[in-house]
Amino acid sequence: MHNWHRELWRLGLLIVGFGLLGWPLGHPAAGLALGLALGLGRQLWQLRALHRWLSEHPQDEPPAASGLWGELFDRLYKYQKGQRLTQRRLRDTLKRIQDSSEAMTDSVVMLDSHGDLEWWNSAAERMLGLKASHDRGQHITNLLRDPRFIGYFNARDYQEPLTLPSPLREDLILQFQITLYGDNERLLMARDISRLHRLEMMRRDFVANVSHELRTPLTVMTGYLETYADHADLLPPRFARGLGQMQQQATRMQTLVEDLLLLSRLENEQHREPAEAVDLGELMAAVRRDGEALSGGAHQLTVEAQATERLLGNAQELRSALSNLVFNAVRYAGEGAQITLRWRLTAEGACLEVEDDGEGIDPVHLPRLTERFYRVDKGRSTATGGTGLGLAIVKHVLLRHDARLEIDSHPGEGARFSCHFPAERLLPTPAEANAS
Repeated sequence: MHNWHRELWRLGLLIVGFGLLGWPLGHPAAGLALGLALGLGRQLWQLRALHRWLSEHPQDEPPAASGLWGELFDRLYKYQKGQRLTQRRLRDTLKRIQDSSEAMTDSVVMLDSHGDLEWWNSAAERMLGLKASHDRGQHITNLLRDPRFIGYFNARDYQEPLTLPSPLREDLILQFQITLYGDNERLLMARDISRLHRLEMMRRDFVANVSHELRTPLTVMTGYLETYADHADLLPPRFARGLGQMQQQATRMQTLVEDLLLLSRLENEQHREPAEAVDLGELMAAVRRDGEALSGGAHQLTVEAQATERLLGNAQELRSALSNLVFNAVRYAGEGAQITLRWRLTAEGACLEVEDDGEGIDPVHLPRLTERFYRVDKGRSTATGGTGLGLAIVKHVLLRHDARLEIDSHPGEGARFSCHFPAERLLPTPAEANAS
């Protein structure tokens, strides 16, 4: 501000001085005009020096000047130096990020708000086949054309990763994960999980083979146990006492083997069984009778069929899933609990629910309930005769029916297990179909 005032005073003195100089000559106006022209010429000369500096030599020292122009040159020079320093730091940071991304074994792909390719590391070239020469600016779905990836990309629900084979090699199994950031931009990462996939397949095959091999010896054992039970009066008392426990544990072992075989089949079979129109009202009535037989009158089971639509699916698998939910409610809800089987329409399709008003479950356990052999209370679960595989079977049955499982429960407030099916799986009843 001080320099600004000085510049105004300097210009004013120059104009007044030339005006006074022209007064004795009889031309004061000409003197004033000459002073104003000289002041304006000086400003234009400094402005020209500023323009030449910024346009031709912006990296050099600013031109020598005093007063307001000197201060302006100094401030511009300091601002330029600060901007160059900031840009250099940003370039160094970006280079470090790119170098670290290049060092990663996982593929890293940056996509703009439209899903077009902006940048990727060398691992993406090896795993996904991206080429810098002609793929930059292409939409990601033009290069990764698997319908499952396209559906995953467009759904914009990236909480769970997607596992697919590489577009280059079928034996290279990749796990895709997309993260949203910035202005609707996406970061796509792909990890090679081929070894984990092979180990998982080996585990599945091992469980399936061992479970299958156990069926024959178990059948022989249970056969002999049934024979001994029929002639228990001929056995020594000390043998007869353990016979009941042996039969109970053999039956539990058979149930475990059957559940393992069912779970292995659901996991290993790539194709889905031929779909049929399943009447959920009849299915729930049958499962209700099974649940009442297991309960022995200790619980009250009711059925609410609020929808008449049938479900396109596999009746045997759906009955297995629903039975597991009902049997879990009978085992763990507590004596005297009310258990409701409900079939209703929702905004996204339809929902099959099993709800009870029993003891409930702490929410901390809910994310792990569908894991195999996970038990909220290990001691109580063993006493009830459960195998720990029921909810894992439910999960895989629903996956094969394009459905999802939601669990809502709190201690002392009961539990609700909701199976949500898409609208594409719904069929009208025969009467409704004929009427239309």
